[in-house]
Amino acid sequence: MRRTIQSVLILGLSTLAAAVFKDEVGDIDFHYSLVGLPQTETTFFHRPRKDDKASLLYTLGDVGVVGAVNPSNGNIIWRQQISNGIANGGGHLRAPEGENWVASAYGSKVQAWNALTGRNIWEMEFSGKVKDVEIMELTESSRKDVLVLFEEDGVTVLRRLHGALGTVVWEFRETSKDAPVQVSTNIANIYVLSLHGSPGSYNIKVTSLDTATGNRVDHWSVGNKGDIHGVEDVMFVGANSAAPIVAWASRGLAKLSINVLGTKTKQDITLPDGTVSVRVHAPHLTQSLPHFLVHIGTSTGHKGEVYHTDLKSGQVSKAYELPHLLGSGTFSTSSEAANVYFTRITQDEVTVVSSESHGVLARWPHKPKGGVQAMQAVSEVIKKAGGKEYAVRSAALTSEDDWILIRNGQVDWTRNEGLSGAVAAVWAEIPEAEKLAQALAEEAHANPLAAYIHRVNRHITDLQYLPAYLARLPQRIIDGIFGADLSGSNHGLHRDVFGFNKIVVLATRRGRFYGLDTGRHGKVLWSKAVFQSQPGQTLAIKGIAAKDDEGIVTIVGSNGERAVIRTITGEVVEVHQAGSFTKIASTAVIGDESSKWLLALDANGLPVPNIPIGALPEDTVVIRDSNHGLKGVKFASQGGKVSRSDVWQLQVAKGHKIVDIATQPTHNPIASIGRVLGDRKVAYKYLNPNTLVVAIIQDSTSTLSIQLVDTISGQVLASQSYNGVDATKSLSCAMAENWYACTFFGDYTVNDGTNRTIKGYQIVTSDLFESPESNDRGPLGDADKFSSLDPVDTPSGVPLPWVTSQAIVLSQKLQSLTTTQTLQGITSRQLLAYLPESHGILALSRHIIDPRRPVDREPTAAEVEAESLIKYMPQFEIDGRGIISHELDVIGVKQIIATPAVIESTSLLFAYGVDVFGTRSTPSGLFDILGKGFNKVTLIGTVLALFVGVLFLAPMVRRKQIDRRWEAFL
Repeated sequence: MRRTIQSVLILGLSTLAAAVFKDEVGDIDFHYSLVGLPQTETTFFHRPRKDDKASLLYTLGDVGVVGAVNPSNGNIIWRQQISNGIANGGGHLRAPEGENWVASAYGSKVQAWNALTGRNIWEMEFSGKVKDVEIMELTESSRKDVLVLFEEDGVTVLRRLHGALGTVVWEFRETSKDAPVQVSTNIANIYVLSLHGSPGSYNIKVTSLDTATGNRVDHWSVGNKGDIHGVEDVMFVGANSAAPIVAWASRGLAKLSINVLGTKTKQDITLPDGTVSVRVHAPHLTQSLPHFLVHIGTSTGHKGEVYHTDLKSGQVSKAYELPHLLGSGTFSTSSEAANVYFTRITQDEVTVVSSESHGVLARWPHKPKGGVQAMQAVSEVIKKAGGKEYAVRSAALTSEDDWILIRNGQVDWTRNEGLSGAVAAVWAEIPEAEKLAQALAEEAHANPLAAYIHRVNRHITDLQYLPAYLARLPQRIIDGIFGADLSGSNHGLHRDVFGFNKIVVLATRRGRFYGLDTGRHGKVLWSKAVFQSQPGQTLAIKGIAAKDDEGIVTIVGSNGERAVIRTITGEVVEVHQAGSFTKIASTAVIGDESSKWLLALDANGLPVPNIPIGALPEDTVVIRDSNHGLKGVKFASQGGKVSRSDVWQLQVAKGHKIVDIATQPTHNPIASIGRVLGDRKVAYKYLNPNTLVVAIIQDSTSTLSIQLVDTISGQVLASQSYNGVDATKSLSCAMAENWYACTFFGDYTVNDGTNRTIKGYQIVTSDLFESPESNDRGPLGDADKFSSLDPVDTPSGVPLPWVTSQAIVLSQKLQSLTTTQTLQGITSRQLLAYLPESHGILALSRHIIDPRRPVDREPTAAEVEAESLIKYMPQFEIDGRGIISHELDVIGVKQIIATPAVIESTSLLFAYGVDVFGTRSTPSGLFDILGKGFNKVTLIGTVLALFVGVLFLAPMVRRKQIDRRWEAFL
């Protein structure tokens, strides 16, 4: 009984060891809380409360995250993900003047948020897709409402929603099949703008509506057919202005057409020769002067032209010009009562002018670090007391995909928003120590004399690092005594003794790559735009692999992109843009852990020509045939041409599709070939590295089939089937060693005598053994060799594993499953998963999901001691102690990757998607490194005290021994 209690206590303590301690938060982990690249039309300064003098910075980023940022320090105050996944731009965000809420829309949802706390006020979902959102500032009542423009199956629908409740006040429907563009308002009317005509040849149709009832007042067309070719040609529509405008440019950028809403004619503005871009900036307040600025970009620089609108005649006239300056620059608009200010950011300075006159109100020098240029900005101009001095702060997006705040010409803070929207990542070793390993390998293969000479020369060369080592030695001793971090986080980029310092190379969907130093809390080492991508396009990475012995990372994209980048500096060694090669269907990672290369395959499963490859793989390569099957192929080279032969094929039936595939981790060491049972017998693990897990769903019957496939022969080794699975919800699998796990949403039968069936998120774990009997190696016995293609004598056929499975119902949804990795595989593995509902990363201990847990009984003392078994429970409530991201709000995680540290107890983890998060995990506790709480000062003090005591007492003891000897003679 006593031993049982001790074992249970040890098991409980091991669960607690998975928790993140308070002193580890922000020390062993790092987190980039991101909102995505700010979009021009959805980023603004706004006062969250009418009586407040301070403004917050609001944005809806291009990844579908709306949030509020503190302009003083750049910290996130609140944020909400309003898209179902990682968005690719789009969405709408508006704020009513003087109100404490903001309204957002994405897809078919419209939501209102408390501007100060980010709490949801109301939410409405409709059948159509939102095309535009505007705030109705002037209504028949004192409140402010939301105007939402929808497209529902070719029908234009405008709904006015109650600002406080979100209910529909009135609805306008237009069945003319025109393409809705935007909605705008002035003091008197609401205007719905749509494209009228046929695809590629449109003009603007304006429909005027009554503000109180939504009834049509009038409609008319502006411009000629063919002026506009698509929605993207409509450049600007002002809203909530005394004279809102709509603008569009000709295809050759020879002229800019302007229409003041409410009038039925357009006015053309001639653009200068060499114009390459045009943007219009105007205020969004009803009390602001009807002035706007046209930003003209040329091949050599940029300029601005300010125009005034006559409210009586509706005519537009040029007021003044801002001079043409070399290089790129940005303009932004801000309003204060009737005053309108234009802020200009160039490569040399920041200036502020009034919309009434070209005179510069304020000027500050601006020297961006590294020559980084501002691409777009929003500004807030403040007139100081006395009315003669001004202050301005501008939130600008730079050419490096960073979001910065420029206050009076000085950069206050920088947010690395370009890290959002990550699509691939890989761990890479710092190549510093690889040189030593390579040198030792050369010496091992040389004759003794040559190896000796080589080593002496290497030691002489290493003397150049001796002064730096001696200079760091006192600090290392002090750090060692007082418990400072010995991972080397304060000494630049180099490997540390524990293996915590590594580089993560991250690829984003925009074609930009980052190098992050995990030893210095995820510091951005470098950032490079490698692949060119068009706005709205997403880079699809088919393969990414690190070659640690050379310090490079190779990336292959789906459209024929290929690049080779140095992990330390980000230097692009080789790059090929989209279209350089045939489209890539899949890639295979070939080689060992330190020297990997990517085998790129086309749609026919053949290596893509002109992409360099190493020696053709001798093993079978598994390729995916869309969602309908798998193939095992082998390659051969004859006459310089590579041919492919199909070894096996796994074809799913009609109406079925493959929804997920899980493979063994690249680093998957096996510490023990067997599992010691409670009766001291051994259950031998089925350890076949050539296996993968395939999840196949049948939509018509909602049936999920999970199959374990041998990649050499294509044989299905094991299969489980589950009913009532919802294919529209996420499904994820992971495998390691001799077990695999899958999570899905489906039916679960409660074994309580009632046979009740409930629906919920489940996780199913399966362990594989060589035989159902303990101390039995199965049909293979003790054979040292085995081939999946050569059956054994008895029984005939491929020896199949014995499978033990259990399922539990979860309290939350899990996705993006993976497992921890340690150097020798001695440490027990954890199953890692992302919690999309609570925005956390969960580490599940194997004890919790062990399929050998006893059912309907308590485990015996021997089972607890030998296997650490606990009683099976059909449900599992997510324990906060297992959330390794603790209280951090990590959103939009798409994948989690793991790599071992040098010490066996620790696994390094990295999660990416919208946010970026990295940490260390110790599934079995820190058993091979002293913790930060270990009092080294006390230990050293005790040793020194004992040493002094020995020195003091030694003469006394020696004198006493001599005296005793003399006493024997007396």
